Amino acid sequence: MATSDAVNEPAGKGKLKLIILIVVAVLLAIGLSVGATWYFMHSPKTEPVAEANANVKLPAIYEPLTPAFVVNYNANGRQRYLQVSLTLQARDPADLKALMVHMPVIRNNLVMLFSGQTFDDLATPVGQEILRQKTTASVQEVAQKELGKVVIDQVLFTNFVLQ
Repeated sequence: MATSDAVNEPAGKGKLKLIILIVVAVLLAIGLSVGATWYFMHSPKTEPVAEANANVKLPAIYEPLTPAFVVNYNANGRQRYLQVSLTLQARDPADLKALMVHMPVIRNNLVMLFSGQTFDDLATPVGQEILRQKTTASVQEVAQKELGKVVIDQVLFTNFVLQ
């Protein structure tokens, strides 16, 4: 029986070592989990907060351009007119105020843009939308050149009369 006891003893020691190894591995995993949780809960959140602020869209603000633009056309031997009222849509009041300093350049560019259109093109909804998009691009171009950013989201036609 001494031989059978000797055989059983190493098997018991092997089971004990396996149990100890499993307990140590579980404790190590728990320790790493607690440590990682603590680290992420107490680390500074500078990047995600800045990223979240960058994704927050400020409310729209609107600035009407007065007076309305009036342009005359000669279409088929008849004198025709366009009167268009514009409103700028922006998000940052300070940027919009800075852009307003350059209003003489903006108005000049828009008068030139409107004068270069044909009456027949402006008589269609597609022609009007194309002009609105060109108007937006013109104002954004001045803003980009003078302020280094586009400033406005779009230009809206708040009144559009062809005669």
